[in-house]
Amino acid sequence: MKKTSAVWPVLLARELKALYQSPVAWIVTVLFLVFSGFLFFPTFFLINRAELRNFFQLLPVLFSFFIPALTMRVLSEESRSGSLETLLTLPVSGADVVASKFLSVLVFIAGMLLPTAVYVVSVSLIGNPDPGPIAGGYIGALFLSAAYAAIGVYASSLTKNQIVAFFIAFSVCIVLTLGHQFAIFLPAALVGPVEFLGTASHFEAVSRGILDSRDLLYFASVTAIFLALSVRNLEDRRTA
Repeated sequence: MKKTSAVWPVLLARELKALYQSPVAWIVTVLFLVFSGFLFFPTFFLINRAELRNFFQLLPVLFSFFIPALTMRVLSEESRSGSLETLLTLPVSGADVVASKFLSVLVFIAGMLLPTAVYVVSVSLIGNPDPGPIAGGYIGALFLSAAYAAIGVYASSLTKNQIVAFFIAFSVCIVLTLGHQFAIFLPAALVGPVEFLGTASHFEAVSRGILDSRDLLYFASVTAIFLALSVRNLEDRRTA
């Protein structure tokens, strides 16, 4: 079947419109801002330091929950309603569909992070925060959100049930986020690989303002692997 490149921007615009018109997406945004603010401001006033370290330390755990909540419907709902099968009969590739779903979620998450600029203003009022860790924290947040969004899209491609998709994605994300804390119970030879496979050490390094290519490559690899698995699922469904 001949694929047309013109469908790519159309699909992305369609997905962005669907996300910004979704009550679930806005509920997720509000809850994310409420929880991040509730966890950030009390600690911020307690330590009275001009830094965002506490916010960025909390971000991976928050993303582990809220990003799967954003992605759980992107493919599972269309699969349940039958619209995905209809879409796959059109001259579009599985990569086009997955990329449009993924990028729309990533754009939405970037917008979701914009109000947290209030935290930057807050710390600037009491001191002169180092811009390096702040910039690194937001760069790391985008790379981390890309990885978790890719995991969420993949989970949504596995099932017609959005709740199941949420729990699959949440389970993978939370293990990647917190799994290193259980590495002490493993044989010494496995501690290093387990810590490397988790997102914590990579995100922590970037959020300190250290942009090591190995950490960025890690996030890019996780993102690419799960997007490729999602494309394979859709192409298998097309040929089934």
